[in-house]
Amino acid sequence: MVNLDDWQKEVLEAEGNLCICSGRQQGKSTIIAIKASEFVVKNKKKLVLIISVTEDQAIMLLQKVELYLLEKYPKMIRKGKFRPTKSKIELTNGSIVRTKAVGQSATGVRGFTINMLIVDEAAFCPSEIFPAVTPSLLTTGGDMMLISTPHGKTGFFHEAYHSPNFKTWHISAVKNIDQRPISASWTEGQRESALAFLESEKRRMSIKEFGQEYLAQFLEDLTQFYPDEIIRKSMIMQRRPTEKENREFYLGVDIGRMGGDATVFAIIERKGEQLFHVDNIVWTRVLLSEVAEKILNLDSIYKFKKIYLDDGGIGVGVFDTLIVHNQTKRKTIALNNSTRIIEYNLDKTPKRKKLLKEDMHNNLLQLMEKGKILLLDDGNIWQSFKSIQYEYLNEKGGATMRIFGDDSHIVEGLIRAAWCIREKINKVRISYL
Repeated sequence: MVNLDDWQKEVLEAEGNLCICSGRQQGKSTIIAIKASEFVVKNKKKLVLIISVTEDQAIMLLQKVELYLLEKYPKMIRKGKFRPTKSKIELTNGSIVRTKAVGQSATGVRGFTINMLIVDEAAFCPSEIFPAVTPSLLTTGGDMMLISTPHGKTGFFHEAYHSPNFKTWHISAVKNIDQRPISASWTEGQRESALAFLESEKRRMSIKEFGQEYLAQFLEDLTQFYPDEIIRKSMIMQRRPTEKENREFYLGVDIGRMGGDATVFAIIERKGEQLFHVDNIVWTRVLLSEVAEKILNLDSIYKFKKIYLDDGGIGVGVFDTLIVHNQTKRKTIALNNSTRIIEYNLDKTPKRKKLLKEDMHNNLLQLMEKGKILLLDDGNIWQSFKSIQYEYLNEKGGATMRIFGDDSHIVEGLIRAAWCIREKINKVRISYL
């Protein structure tokens, strides 16, 4: 049985439109899953629709609904050919919980008549989806549930949080954990461990980033780096079989931290000064040896001109494997904040320049602005671009830009693959100091 915090009990009992602005991992999706479950169990022939930008997010929330129903109302779940799928749960009383990934336009959710709409990570959803889905509540008088961490002071989620038409909750991770009563399911040791984790995150992040991600603050100073209209204009490619012969392919790899984060393989084709996003492969919880083997396998298929990867931290193990392998040693390039590019002056003397992550992000943004790179139309890619933000930090020598994102892995792979556009212009080679 789930032990609920006081604010979760309030959400469960509340009626009408709800907006939960919460720090990460505080139970916002858990309580909404319970609320949706109780609604369909107690009301016949109702439809609850869960939407999110990405399919993975929408499915995870539906899975929480299913787990709660299995624990508390197992006989209500239909079986046989009507058994639960990854996108739908049907109950014996005729009620249904469905899930849809909306992508950029929400075309897949038009036409539904629904009694409850749940929007997961609402702050990251394109503004265009809300006019597309809210009419689905018109004839039923249904309720809308918005849950998310904040993402700046713009967009539908921010407006809803300050609207009198929504009941709102603001959940700070630090305050919520510190005030949670000790119980059989929440020990003093767990509290201390959680608070210690937050302290380590506070040291790792800037003050503003920590304020947004864990204190759930709407911050004006944190600005989205890639504008929505630029992302939308660039994301028009569809996956399709690609002939590999006589084509120029490049690979950008972002290696997941400590093996728990996502590892991304971004494949780009170059035709002169135009780049095309051919494929985007995302792996989670893989060994470094598996990452190196995957790169070698992909190279056997695509015959990459260059392979760019972040060799910082644990990535050095993958880099060391590739740099000595006969197949990849002449094409593997390290791109991270400590990399140095050697260029040459007119008198052929070398000059050195530090390659910053900001340079790679700016390069990709400029390509997107000029229409020089076309990206795959994929909700996960949209989510990753939306997550990239920047702030200016006052440091010795003046203000410096810092770019970051909590879901940045796909973009981190793309900024490296897109660096291939510099090959012809700068004719660079990589070295270490």
